[in-house]
Order: sequence, then structure tokens, then C-alpha cells
Amino acid sequence: MFKSHYLLKFLSAAIILVCVHAYGIDLGKVKGESGKVKGNGREVKFGREVKVERLKVKGNSNELKRKRGILKEVYTDELGVREFSSRNDGPDVEKYLRYVRLKKGQPWCAAFVCWALGETGIKNPRSGWSPDLFPASKVIWQRTRAIAAGDIATPRQGDVFGVWYSDKGRIAHVGFVDKWDGKWIISVEGNTNGAGSAEGDGVYRKRRLIASLYKVADFIQDKRI
Repeated sequence: MFKSHYLLKFLSAAIILVCVHAYGIDLGKVKGESGKVKGNGREVKFGREVKVERLKVKGNSNELKRKRGILKEVYTDELGVREFSSRNDGPDVEKYLRYVRLKKGQPWCAAFVCWALGETGIKNPRSGWSPDLFPASKVIWQRTRAIAAGDIATPRQGDVFGVWYSDKGRIAHVGFVDKWDGKWIISVEGNTNGAGSAEGDGVYRKRRLIASLYKVADFIQDKRI
């Protein structure tokens, strides 16, 4: 009787394991997903866990695609963020700025990009200075390079673009490439507005001419050119 009892427990455990394997139960979802609440006229997520760890396998295309998808989810969740008083302030804006060790009141397009990369577990410069997002080791596209030379990679979802401002003599605005179609990009970017300003009031989805971009960097995988 004693042996039968333990045999029964063993068989029950084995059946459970077979079912989990066969039906693909998502253990991550069993732990619970983040909830959403309405606040300040927009949808806000709370309690979100970082969903991926830094990948150890650098060349696995499925893992890289998955990570790009998770990054997209992170930055698109922020669409609708607005400054509190149009002075680079407000709870979400200050959250981005804190991530790069800056106080409220500072320009925050680079802080937004770094924060979203960090939320996805992607190593980044943690800087509010836009040029810091384009080290030579990460740049995969540059307007001044000849495409015929074969040294330009096609930017992908989650890559970071930079816009050059001649009056500043540097890249002074950055955001995420969400879609690249050859002539235009669809972007998600912070500290902008409906007109695409580098001193706007929130996180917006924009459509920009590729010819208006200066550089694109990839923080998700090794340099592609």
C-alpha cells in the first residue's frame, strides 16, 4: 500500500509534466501580467517586469526578432506621455530623466530612448546627450555613406535614429525606428510634437523622410556593417 501511494504520486507528476510540454503552458503568464489603469487621460502600465534578459546568443535571429518586438512594446506603451507644464517635467518625463541621472527641466529625447532600451535589458549609454547614442561600434547606417559601396545595413525596428541640427553642429534629436520603407520611416520618439520638433511636449509616433536622418545605430545586436 505504501509503495502504491508513492507510485501514484509519481505517475500524477509525470502526467502533469507531459501536459505542460504538449500544450505549451506559458509559465511567464501564470506568474501574472502587468495591469493597466487610466490616469491623466492616458493608459498607464504598472508593475511591469523586465521581460527579457540580455541575450547570450548574439547571432540567433529568432531571439533578436523577439527582443526587437519586446522593445517595440516598451516604447509604444509610452505613446501619449505629455509634459506636465511644457517645461520638460511630469512624472513620466522625470522617470526617463532619472534613468540617465538628470533632473527635470532637461531635454529628454535621448533619455527616453535609453530608458526604453534599459527596460528591455539592452545595454545603452544611459546618457541624455544625443551624440552619445551613436558610437562608431553601433552605427549601421549613415546618410553620407555611398550605398553602392555596400557598407550600409538596412535599419530595423528598434534601431535608433539621429537628426543633425546645423545650428548646433551635432545630432540634437533621437528616436526609435518603428518601420523603414526606403523613403520614409515611422518613428516613436520623445520630447517632440506634431510638427516633429526637438523641443516638443511628449511621446509621439511620427513619419519622417529618410533623407532627413543623419545616422542610425543598433544596440540590439553586433555591428552589421
